[in-house]
Amino acid sequence: MSHGHSHGGGCGHEALGIENELEIGIHYSLYEKIDMHNVECLNEELEGSGKTVFKPYNERLSHDKFVKSDADEELLFNIPFTGNVKLKGIIIIGADDETHPKKMRLFKNRLKMTFDDTSATADQEFALERDANGVIEYSTKVVTFANVHHLSLHIPSNYGGDSTTVYYIGLKGEFSEAHHHGVTICTYEARPNVSDHKNNVFDSVNHQIQ
Repeated sequence: MSHGHSHGGGCGHEALGIENELEIGIHYSLYEKIDMHNVECLNEELEGSGKTVFKPYNERLSHDKFVKSDADEELLFNIPFTGNVKLKGIIIIGADDETHPKKMRLFKNRLKMTFDDTSATADQEFALERDANGVIEYSTKVVTFANVHHLSLHIPSNYGGDSTTVYYIGLKGEFSEAHHHGVTICTYEARPNVSDHKNNVFDSVNHQIQ
């Protein structure tokens, strides 16, 4: 059974039904298309821990790998993909306490975002419910997130803790390879083509006949 409702900014989520876990795992396989080497997590307590929350769906309940915020409750993930993504849904699992994220803000195709940039209007925002088991899916606006090569995910607040803990971020959607356009070399006409110059007639050595 699914349900949806809005939180101020047109946000919605639905509870995942009793669906085959393997099938859900296939939907949530976009982590394989993340350029992990270039993932950034700002304000992570342990360097490199932010990228560990992007993992297989069947490992979502494992607490071996997680990210915890450092100076305050904020976290900012910069997530580059290896191609283009049509983002359809997000699952976010936190600790079952006051350190669970309370809000999530998404920004599309804004590279190298910092906390200074988060004052900008987000492309979509969600009020998050406590979800220690990954049963809530937050549906994105597909039209807005139809062509994403870089996703920034900002967590500005939690449920009252001094820090924020995240165990899993699952991304659902469709992936397509990026098309890299090389330099286009144009070959210009070295000598006029008679058929292109109906008003002028040229002889074989390009002298105009009077």
